Amino acid sequence: MTMRSKSQIKYIGAHVSAAGGVDQAPLRAREIGANAFALFTKNQRQWVAKPLEPKTISAFKANCKMLGFSAEQILPHDSYLINLGAPEEEKLEKSRAAFIDEMARCQQLGLTLLNFHPGSHLNKISEQECLSKIAESINLAHQAVPNVIAVIENTAGQGSNLGWKFEHLAEIIEQVEDKSRVGVCIDTCHTFAAGYDLSTPEACEATFAEFDRIVGMHYLRAMHINDSKSALGSRVDRHHALGKGEIGWHCFEYIAKDPRFNAIPLILETIEPELWQQEIEQLRTFHQLAVSE
Repeated sequence: MTMRSKSQIKYIGAHVSAAGGVDQAPLRAREIGANAFALFTKNQRQWVAKPLEPKTISAFKANCKMLGFSAEQILPHDSYLINLGAPEEEKLEKSRAAFIDEMARCQQLGLTLLNFHPGSHLNKISEQECLSKIAESINLAHQAVPNVIAVIENTAGQGSNLGWKFEHLAEIIEQVEDKSRVGVCIDTCHTFAAGYDLSTPEACEATFAEFDRIVGMHYLRAMHINDSKSALGSRVDRHHALGKGEIGWHCFEYIAKDPRFNAIPLILETIEPELWQQEIEQLRTFHQLAVSE
């Protein structure tokens, strides 16, 4: 495959279950017609998990190879318990150790991306101090584990979560020492809930222009493709099936057709898994229309 043809491809999939072992995730992705997928490499609601077994690692790599999934098509997600900006030292240390373990698991599986929510100040420290702690956490993880890229997911801004403003993402990246190993995952539902409109092609154009100006499109390493049950600027994170929420199909057609979103994982976390195959096919249809125009 030439670089040119590769750069024209849309990697579209969903966050699939790793029940029964991470090696099952590629099989589940293929069942829904995906050429990308996300997964948890351990139970996302537990701090500690038993190490990955060599046979599971081998089976995962074999299944990925058999089904044509390369590292750039796979977006592991870390545990929801981790808070890399935690104000309390004990929680911060625990979060950093868990994050480094998640990075190590990615490396064992031959994966190069690790998606995570940046962190929360819990109204105990300033935004700036929290953002600095998050960046320091990334730097420590980089020093502990080679190759894996820390992919910061923007948030909806619920509670004291940071990362809902593009400026937050830029501030974290600014303080990361190895810029080649940090990136962003834009979640469309979170973006909309945070107050960035995506409901029309013109709104998408303006929002992504703002992202490019403040953060830089070259940092975009992945996307979560979700509609929103909550209104624009609500700061409430409620995903919906594509076209059924407040964002609507215009946004998803825009992303499917725009080449800036080629060759990165575009991952559904929509609320009706039985529709995933249909949603993937619709996004692919939009992409094919753009390619043939």
